[in-house]
Amino acid sequence: MNQELTIGFIGFGEAGSHIAKGLKSAGLSRIFAFDIAPDKVRPRAAEAAVPLLASNRELADSARVIFSTVTCARAKEAAGQSAPYLKSHHIYADLNSVSPALKQDIDKVISASGAGFVEAAVMSPVPPAGHRSPMLLGGKAAPAFVELMTPFGMRLQVVGENVGVASATKMFRSIIVKGLEALMFECVLASVPYGADERVFSSLSESFPGIDWQKLANYMVSRVVIHGERRAREMEEVAETLKSLGIEPVMAEAAARRQDWCARLGLAAQFGPDGPKTYREVVNAIGCRRGL
Repeated sequence: MNQELTIGFIGFGEAGSHIAKGLKSAGLSRIFAFDIAPDKVRPRAAEAAVPLLASNRELADSARVIFSTVTCARAKEAAGQSAPYLKSHHIYADLNSVSPALKQDIDKVISASGAGFVEAAVMSPVPPAGHRSPMLLGGKAAPAFVELMTPFGMRLQVVGENVGVASATKMFRSIIVKGLEALMFECVLASVPYGADERVFSSLSESFPGIDWQKLANYMVSRVVIHGERRAREMEEVAETLKSLGIEPVMAEAAARRQDWCARLGLAAQFGPDGPKTYREVVNAIGCRRGL
């Protein structure tokens, strides 16, 4: 029965295409996609051998399980555009990095159609793990989703029926991860021009043994260069959630600003899809200027 399973992706950017390629390699052949910018994602679809469909309606007609892998800003819009075409046999899994409250709103939109809703929080960068990136799941349809997708190698953990817990786990983890990325970026911006970066990381290794801080800096700065815009939007979601809890989002807003600052420099186009190999390449590209 699993060999007949049909999968659809709404949004076929980096996350969707990498998950689709992984599922294909695991033996799931019937995969389709719909994207509002088909020309932009056509090369990814061709590489993954995934047909691009023309509408949400066609996707719903072609796929039983639908993955929403759009941007944060379009997650609810995508659900609203898909809901009129969903039936009780559909499972709609939202993988977008949005707030717990927004996941709950999307759940209401999808559940009203009669389809099953799954809140999915992707807990690691999708490349290189692809479909094997660990995911926390919430929602009443989560167990059925696990039963369908686990045979294809997906690493899934159900945290409960209540929607919001999985997203909250990912979101508040992001305060550390994306906050540390922003701190690391700011550290190398200042330390490299003085030639102090190696000593900074050597000192950090003494304080926090077991971590290769220079290697971590290379990785984190590269991630900010490639994904700064998306990360900034995610941290803005974190900030709004903190505000709703009565917590002033001092650190979350600062991280969003630094991530967004990097995105606006346009460095991603300069370094290409694989990003820079070292943080020094990035600092040299930016140049030593005041106001960093």
